[in-house]
Amino acid sequence: MGDQIPVEYIIPLRWSSDAGLDELTAYLRELATWVDVTVVDGSTAPLFDAHAERWRGIVRHLAVRPPSTGNGKVVGVIAGVEAARRELVILADDDVRYDRRGVSAVARALRGSDLVKPQNVFAPAPWHARWDTGRSLLNRALGDDYPGTYGLRRSVFIEMGGYDTDVLFENLELERTVRAAGGRVLSRPDIVVARRPPSTAHFLSQRVRQAYDSWAQPARLLAEATILPAAIWSSAKRSRAVVLLAVILLLAELGRRRHGGAEVFPRTAALWAPLWVLERGVAVWIAIGLRARGGVRYGGARLSRAAHSEAHLRRATGRVARSRSAASARP
Repeated sequence: MGDQIPVEYIIPLRWSSDAGLDELTAYLRELATWVDVTVVDGSTAPLFDAHAERWRGIVRHLAVRPPSTGNGKVVGVIAGVEAARRELVILADDDVRYDRRGVSAVARALRGSDLVKPQNVFAPAPWHARWDTGRSLLNRALGDDYPGTYGLRRSVFIEMGGYDTDVLFENLELERTVRAAGGRVLSRPDIVVARRPPSTAHFLSQRVRQAYDSWAQPARLLAEATILPAAIWSSAKRSRAVVLLAVILLLAELGRRRHGGAEVFPRTAALWAPLWVLERGVAVWIAIGLRARGGVRYGGARLSRAAHSEAHLRRATGRVARSRSAASARP
């Protein structure tokens, strides 16, 4: 089709319930008018068959066997990229909702990079989505947020041999592996992509698991481990508590305003950041305790490693980094 965008859109999927099937199907039907879509489905046989029936003639629907151990999402990503028919690929969780403008923006950004990271924003935003938005704002203030979607060059992914399936923080592992292989990772927080919020129960179940990701970033882990002691220390004197609260709110507001974020994050978004910080201050200590027990449960298995360091990945690949000029010279 003449109006197709030259991108392969890949969704790794592993459902235990089809509660969101109608909404996802409507999205896939619209999405398939712009791009080639591949769903890599590790759901149980009855659900896989139901998906195949609903999506016949809309998307390419591939089966993947979920691993007995390790991160099943990574297995789905690897299978999808290997089967991709395009050089430019968008990886997206099943709750990500692109519009045509977002797909086009990621495709353009890939002209001079190997991995593009947009910014997810919850839409709609129930209370727990606003709570978790506090994390996104602080990430934006201090660096980059981690989205549920990436743009990727297939040739780079194939050359680097995919990435490790036995890690919990798969997004960070992907970024670090691309860099270790000499690729260019481009942060584009100005490309805003909608994301459907999880159920309240799923949100609550993810608090400690997400805190465990900080094991991959030692400085962050240390900072988060000081939150609870700092909160106890500041509670003894009101002026200390006011200063600590003000710092958190100012950082969150900075994150809200950076890169045009004030246009997509509501004015009250920063007010939720102190709640997220307090939550993380408790959850990170639970995550530290779980490390001694062999890690955190994910997809029926227990994973101990959040992500490898970039230095480790460089040693493992043994590849010489390509120059930035070579990456930016790609058509």
